[in-house]
Amino acid sequence: MTKIDRTITTVVFDLGNVLIRWDPVAVFEGRLSEGEVAEFMAAVDFPTLNRSLDAGRTWAQARPEVADRAPDHVHHMDAYLRDFERSLVGEVPGTAQIARDLMAAGVRVLGLTNWSAETFEHAPRAAPVLTEFEDILVSGAVGLAKPDHAIFELLIRTTGLVPEETVFIDDSPANVAAAADLGFQALLFTDAQAFRADLVALGLGIPDS
Repeated sequence: MTKIDRTITTVVFDLGNVLIRWDPVAVFEGRLSEGEVAEFMAAVDFPTLNRSLDAGRTWAQARPEVADRAPDHVHHMDAYLRDFERSLVGEVPGTAQIARDLMAAGVRVLGLTNWSAETFEHAPRAAPVLTEFEDILVSGAVGLAKPDHAIFELLIRTTGLVPEETVFIDDSPANVAAAADLGFQALLFTDAQAFRADLVALGLGIPDS
């Protein structure tokens, strides 16, 4: 990573698997075998379905299609959404403290997450630090999702951030690439220790450990 000359004023956090550990399989622990979970997820095409919910589609809108395509498995998706909080299996170690250290240093801290508007209420309970963020843009609430440039552009317009003065952190290479395209100092999240080291190298006034 190369340090840039421009002063960093803002850090934008992805949430899932950056601040909050998300594991959809955990919803079914003690209920279904690993094989049954895999069969269900394949039958409903869980990655595509989940992305559509993140992008603003409601489960009421999606359910008839899923019921038609996978009638033996639609009730598992009902259960997943009903018990969604079980998929949030704790904070990612160390990242919440980084967010608090940034706030203490006077850095703006924002969130940009691909998350269904219907389940986002569970996020602040899983990671209380989110209640301290200046703002969080939730994809499902605005009908846009990363890596679409439009959701980054919406964040820029609504918060007034300057991309060249902003660090964006995400665990998805595609999302990081999209942010970089728009001028953000974009970082791929691996763990909190590496993230903290990157922020210190960029000159942000936070502890180095």
